[in-house]
Amino acid sequence: MNWITNYVRPRINSIFSRREVPDNLWTKCDECGTMLFHRELSNNLNVCTQCDHHMAITPRDRFGALFDGGVFTEVAVPEALADPLQFRDQKKYPDRMKAAQKKTGEQEAMLVAEGEMGRTPIVAACQDFSFMGGSMGMYVGNAVIAAAQRAVALKRPLIVFSAAGGARMQEGILSLMQMPRTTVAVQMLKEAGLPYIVVLTHPTTGGVTASYAMLGDVQISEPNALICFAGPRVIEQTIREKLPEGFQRAEYLLDHGMLDRVTKRTEMRGELITITRMLLGLPPAVAGDLPPPDADADKAEAPGEASGAADAVQSDKTAGK
Repeated sequence: MNWITNYVRPRINSIFSRREVPDNLWTKCDECGTMLFHRELSNNLNVCTQCDHHMAITPRDRFGALFDGGVFTEVAVPEALADPLQFRDQKKYPDRMKAAQKKTGEQEAMLVAEGEMGRTPIVAACQDFSFMGGSMGMYVGNAVIAAAQRAVALKRPLIVFSAAGGARMQEGILSLMQMPRTTVAVQMLKEAGLPYIVVLTHPTTGGVTASYAMLGDVQISEPNALICFAGPRVIEQTIREKLPEGFQRAEYLLDHGMLDRVTKRTEMRGELITITRMLLGLPPAVAGDLPPPDADADKAEAPGEASGAADAVQSDKTAGK
């Protein structure tokens, strides 16, 4: 009896009471190595709470933090040719696209949306570095043009969050052609007198940096973001010299006049609201809103108010007598 009580029964209970523990509850910071609880990290917009290292964030999560109440409407982007060059390296280009779509849950490397930010209507576009390195292909070019056209049609400012490894090699010259196309799209905004703000995130490199990512009226970057055309390793191999500490990082570029601001992700929304409203000539945004009036409460108070008014009229008549 003791053997059953002391061994068999606890063993059975442990088997049936065993619970599955998800393996994605903790994330290790790439910079300081701290293990961060996933909910804490998500609430801090994927910024390490120990060392302020800015980790990657998806466009949808970024838009959820940017727009009022996390509410936004996607802007339709014209579809691009699936495989214009019939390109194949270790894998076929369509197979790489399917793998990236399955991994990210997105159709392509850029998401375009419209909504309100601090009660200021805007159009925003954001690149997804996890989708084939955020590479700029024909779809990304179409997305930037669609965002610019939508902003001009609605007379709204355009905010672009860039994150890319450059042009998409599987589309060859067609990818490089997106550089002048997106430059023309930015010019549309300039001619319409609409603000164009660029937020450069880690990393922003290659043809993206050589086109729409460096044409903003205001250039903002997240801390320690790599921003360049050719990477530091390529430059060192070319000029055969050691580059300065922090070369091509956001803080270095700010000191040398390439950027206007370096802002933490957790403070980015407030700064974008201030800058956008300033460029539009609008007054400062309301810091906090009172809750809307309760219609049911107003209806409930109405009979009492009417009764009080009737009593007042009756007392006036009595005084007159």
